[in-house]
This record gives sequence, C-alpha cells and structure tokens, in this order.
Amino acid sequence: MQLVEVKDHKTSQEFIRVNVIINHNDPHYIRPLDKDIHEVFDTKKNKAFRFGEVKRWILKDQQGSLLGRIAAFSNKKYKNLGDEQMTGGIGFFDCINQQEAANLLFNCAKEWLLTKGYEAMDGPINFGERDKWWGLLVEGFEQPIYCMNYNQPYYQVLFENYGFRVFFNQLCFGRSLEGRLPEKFYEGHEKVATDKNYSVRRIDKNKLDEFASDFATVYNKAFAGHGGNKQMDLKIAKKMFQTLKPVMDEDIAWFTYYQDEPIAIYINLPDLNQLFKHLHGRFDLFAKLRFLWLKRKGDVNRMIGLLFAVIPEYQKKGVDYFMVTEAAGFIMNKTKYKTTELQWLGDFNPKMVNIARNLEFAESRRLITYRYLFNRDKEFKRHPILS
Repeated sequence: MQLVEVKDHKTSQEFIRVNVIINHNDPHYIRPLDKDIHEVFDTKKNKAFRFGEVKRWILKDQQGSLLGRIAAFSNKKYKNLGDEQMTGGIGFFDCINQQEAANLLFNCAKEWLLTKGYEAMDGPINFGERDKWWGLLVEGFEQPIYCMNYNQPYYQVLFENYGFRVFFNQLCFGRSLEGRLPEKFYEGHEKVATDKNYSVRRIDKNKLDEFASDFATVYNKAFAGHGGNKQMDLKIAKKMFQTLKPVMDEDIAWFTYYQDEPIAIYINLPDLNQLFKHLHGRFDLFAKLRFLWLKRKGDVNRMIGLLFAVIPEYQKKGVDYFMVTEAAGFIMNKTKYKTTELQWLGDFNPKMVNIARNLEFAESRRLITYRYLFNRDKEFKRHPILS
C-alpha cells in the first residue's frame, strides 16, 4: 500500500472518488456535491485557512486502486471547553474494511500533526463550522441530511481499534409531522396564548435583515458564552440569511416575540439532499437546471431543524410548546412536509437534549466525535457537561 499526498487536480478528484467507491453499493448513500467538498480545501472559499492549514492523503494498493483517504487539520481557533492540550483534527476519512489500511491513514495524519506541535487529534471533524461534516455515524444508517457525514458501520471498529475514544456523542432527533401533537403541547400553548403580548411570525424573505437581527438577538442570549460559542455579529447573521435565501422556505422558519421583542426561534430548512441525491455529486449548469425543476416539483417532504432556541428568561414558561404548536398547526395543514429532523445536539448539553425529548422528538441517529491523545499515558477526559 502507498500513501499519496493530494497536491493537484488529479489527486483532488481521486480524493472525491474514494468516498464514492467505498459507499457505492449502499442504498442509503447520497453522494455529496463535489463542490461542497472542494470548497472545504479551497483557500479562497474557506475562512478557516486564516488560522490553519490542511494536508490530505489518499491510500492506494500496488496496482493503483483507491483504498482510503484522510485529511488532517491544523487550526489555531479550534478549541473545546476544558482542553488541556493543543488538539488538531482529522476528517473526510474513508477506508476499506481493513485495520492495517486505516492505521496507515491515522498514523500519517498523526505524524503531520506532531510536526505542528499538536498533542491530540479529534475526528472526524470539519475544517470549519460544526454544522457540516462533523462526527462518525454509528446509529441511524438512513439517508443522510445535507452536509452530514455518512459512513459504513465498520468505521467505528477502525477508529476504536486504533485507540480513539468517545469525546462526545452527537444526537439527532426526528418526528412525524402527521396527526396531532401530544396533548401537553396544546395545554402548554393555551397557557401562553392567554397573554396577548406573545406572538409568532413566519420569516419574510422581503425583510431578511430584520429577521437576521432578531435571530442574532435570540442566538446570543441563548448560546453565546456556553460551550465555547461566541457572540454572533449582526453582519454575520445577515450574510447567513442572504446565503440561505435561495433555499429558504418561509413556511418553516418561525420567530416568537413578547411585546415585539424576539424571545425564541425555530428555524428549519428543506432537506436538500432529497434533491441532491439525483445529481450524483454534480452542480454544473445542467445539474442546477435539474435541481430547480426538482425543487419546483415539490419532492422534498422532510425539513431539517437548523436551530431551536428560547432565551433564558422565557425558558420553562411553555414558550417552546407555544411556538411548536403554532408552527405545527400551519406546517401540518398547509405544507408538503411529513417528517422533521433536528441537527445534532452534543450530549454535553443536557439542557438542549432535554428540550428535544420534552418535545417528544425520538432519537433518529447518533454520531461520535472521537479524540486520540498522542501521549497514551495521559488521562483521557470527555467533553465537560454544560451547566
């Protein structure tokens, strides 16, 4: 077997092909858009390059057949709560079901990270934001949602046999959108609805800057300062909303207010993978035209919960039931969506996990972020639990 560093267009394309080769017989596999993967490693597209660098390798046999791939990330901004050492990252791991091959890939990444002064590596993670390409799938091998890692079940053995240990679990939750909600939702809704100071609104694409401002307000009050989350600048929020505008559905993004002040958000997007699965990784002009045709046909019946949040002052007051019941009443009766799934929640954040469970979402899949300490004698510590 031979390791080849990705340095040119040919090897970059082979890096993409490894994922396709490993998964091509899996009926649940959806090939990621090639452009989405390439952009992670594009210095002009990925702002993480301001703070770090990347190396990629592919693994071949003596005949030149592709056996695996891996990327290693050096990122000065990557840090988790409670970290006691410099930690790098690995990601985009794919491999045949052979421990020797996996070890070659893991060792290659580790040796490069050691030259950069790192003392541990987390993976599989992304070189960038945590809402994409993060974690190893270990439960719920169904069609992945857009930009979510999908891998073969035996990968868990390859990671754990090498010595990776669970740093934290990433829990996804889903539920049907058909039929009535549990009775407690309506009871909670009624209690809040008697106070006419509460109101809910669907997002309006013609007023995106206003809703982006409200989003940033709720996000910062609910999350900033917890688990390493930073304040979201209004410019970032506005840019994010403008980026999402082409795929945003106004019927599934909801805001709750008290005396016109934003206090809660329930942001969903259509599951674009239900469309992208027909494009086989392409997004050229022909593929874009097909995407628009498929989108117009209305083939998407699953929505993805991007963010659910209630600011601390209004938690445990039934605002979550109020908002979900208002949104569900509209979505169930006036849209095509049949199921919903929440983006992953870390098991280190029991408050948010409990909110999902209280809303009677069932665990739909589990991913793992692993950690490997280079000093094998050092005490291993999981991600601290947030209070």
